[in-house]
Amino acid sequence: MTANLSRRDALKLAVAGVVATSVGCSSNAENSPAKSVAKPSQPMLDKWANTLDRTWIGGEYWANPMEDWHVKNGGVECKSSDGNRSVHSLTHRLTDASQAFEVSVVVQQLTINHNDGGAGLRLGINNEIDEYRSSCFVQRGLDIGIIDGQLFVAGKTISLNQKINKQPIKLQVQATPQYGAVLLDVSASLATTSKQLGQLSHLVPANEVLGNIAVVSNFKLRSKAGQRGGQYRFTDWTLSGDAFDVNPERKFGPILWTMYTLSDSRTSDGFVMKMSVFTGPMGHQDNHDVELQVKRDNQWQTLGQAKLDPDAWVAAFRIPHWPENLAQPFRVRYVEKHRDGSTTQDSYSGLIKANPTGRPLRMAAMTCQNDYSFPYAPVAENVKKLEPDLVLFSGDQIYESHGGFGIIREPFEPAIHNYLRKFYQFGWAFREVMRDAPTLSLPDDHDVMQGNLWGKGGMAKEHPELDPTASYMGGYIGSVRFVNAVHKTCISHHPDAYDPMPNSTGISCYYGDMVYGNVGFAILADRQWKSGPEQAGVVVGKTGIDEDPNLINPKINPPNPQLLGQRQEQFLAEWAQDWRGHELKAVISQTVFAGISTHQPSPQRYLKYDFDSNGWPGPARDKAVAVMRETKALHICGDTHLTSLAQYGVKAQRDSNWSFCTPAISAGWPRWWLPDQVGIPHQNRPRHGLAQTGEFIDAFGNKMYVYAVGLPDVGQSKNRYVKAHEKGSGFGFIIFDTQQKTYDIYAYRYLIDVADGNSSNLFDGWPVTIHQDENIGLNRLS
Repeated sequence: MTANLSRRDALKLAVAGVVATSVGCSSNAENSPAKSVAKPSQPMLDKWANTLDRTWIGGEYWANPMEDWHVKNGGVECKSSDGNRSVHSLTHRLTDASQAFEVSVVVQQLTINHNDGGAGLRLGINNEIDEYRSSCFVQRGLDIGIIDGQLFVAGKTISLNQKINKQPIKLQVQATPQYGAVLLDVSASLATTSKQLGQLSHLVPANEVLGNIAVVSNFKLRSKAGQRGGQYRFTDWTLSGDAFDVNPERKFGPILWTMYTLSDSRTSDGFVMKMSVFTGPMGHQDNHDVELQVKRDNQWQTLGQAKLDPDAWVAAFRIPHWPENLAQPFRVRYVEKHRDGSTTQDSYSGLIKANPTGRPLRMAAMTCQNDYSFPYAPVAENVKKLEPDLVLFSGDQIYESHGGFGIIREPFEPAIHNYLRKFYQFGWAFREVMRDAPTLSLPDDHDVMQGNLWGKGGMAKEHPELDPTASYMGGYIGSVRFVNAVHKTCISHHPDAYDPMPNSTGISCYYGDMVYGNVGFAILADRQWKSGPEQAGVVVGKTGIDEDPNLINPKINPPNPQLLGQRQEQFLAEWAQDWRGHELKAVISQTVFAGISTHQPSPQRYLKYDFDSNGWPGPARDKAVAVMRETKALHICGDTHLTSLAQYGVKAQRDSNWSFCTPAISAGWPRWWLPDQVGIPHQNRPRHGLAQTGEFIDAFGNKMYVYAVGLPDVGQSKNRYVKAHEKGSGFGFIIFDTQQKTYDIYAYRYLIDVADGNSSNLFDGWPVTIHQDENIGLNRLS
């Protein structure tokens, strides 16, 4: 107990340093640190008057949620009449309350309902880490606006001197510092005639205005069943004064970020570079072309243009015959059209690294981004410090809860926009990591908006009304078009698929391989063909609740059980024999092929069967591992929110591949592996003697040797970064030494500094070195 408290106290002290470094970190800088610029002498005016009609409202703003807003006829409008819809300024942030500032906006009510929530401005939007991106998702602050014919500031109100109906109203705030406080002089006037409608003054503590600033449609609505608020339009939003920190590099778009891979195709195409370029959802009149250039002989050369996909809003490039031995700067360019016929060019640059040869390959491996600790600065910054040659995100780049405001299943356009704005948080947090490093990003269950995924070969969920969270039954809940759009966002830049033929329902298939840095990687979709639990008559979360932990129950396996499916098994078998261009192999998939958890979501709740794990179905798991064994590959995966290093067994313990399940970037649903507490027997505990380790038979009857496991604490802190650390979050790192035929494996904790070399940065049991032939059971580690 004392040790835990001591560590927690240390974390509370350490987080202050992490926060201080992350506040000044721009997600928008091109190969240079973020910096504030001189305060403007003239007001900064929104650009909507010259923006074409579209959903994405501009790089200077973040809309909450994106799918509820659009630019229309020169203004931004909220399409929803629900509460707390907002648009944040990204480039302007109130940071110095000792200086004066002024804000104004023209507000117009488009629809009038009896349960009107009003509209106006919100100041002082901030959180415990004082950071602009994460503050965009705070739904509270100092509210100033008009509601029910009244002008209000915080809780202070005054009636307007006439009814306004649907007339545009100019709302203006002048802020004057007053010895540790700020005097807010607020006025409302008719925008067309400047006639004054009301004035109000209010003195607030200085800290209450600091942070993000936003316009808001429908402040918190009064509870009236079945009644929504009005709908509002905003124009002429101006911000001025020395109280603002102004940083144009915080702008996010039109080009949001890029991802790329470089792979030896072992065909006449040679090395192939593929790249995904992301923008927000554009309009029909917008430009839909993106240009790719590289710098050669000190000159920018255009390699081609690519169309933005109108569902996924990604432009995909494929460049064969890439000169793999050269590091080449790249930039992508997008020309934004405007209402007045003018254009603006946006550019995003990075580096295509040379194929790393003659030295070990360094890979960062990450999974699971629950956004309570967004923007995950400790992980993003530490990974950047380690300078990986390759970056892996093995799934759950989003969760359904990302950014708030729920999920949308249909119709398609708001549903995919709902997904995209969640996915954009992933790019916003990690684009500096991905800018200069090849990146793999696998879609998993939460990426397709499901609590769990048993894909059944691409089949649709038969009774979605019985499983609205898609957590208990097999099949896809989203439409084929939706799932394919998600796939495009994640894997358009991946090396070409081994067999791109879609499933019989039309869902795209992306499994295949990559050869890079003298290492071969097999990329699998380990849930797309997986049998559903209802096929075995089991009930997720209930079946096995009264069973003995050591009972192996064959009735939980469905007839003809599937895990990887015949197509992927055939691919793995062929890939196992193909060693062209590489000396080591790794299999990359979403999750571990064993049931390495006993308790969830608390250390007091024993749950025998975790059907989400790829330990189930047991017979299909054994078949998959038997094929994988022939590859001599390390299996790298994620998903469980419980990092582990284990060795699979099929015919005997420890006769097959090692698996590294990486820590979650930001662990949500927690799991524990506590076999010693529930009487599950073990054999041959590793030499290090750590509890909960050794040779086990999991609940599904699978043989496994658990060498190390990163058990979490219960997350309790109110600070997002400390809480993520408590919950066992972090990231993985693997060094592939193709000369020594070894894998050096590291499981790093969340709230650390990798540069200090402290051994406590790693979870207990790491680092570990695995030799290639240990993946066929010729074991050295004991």
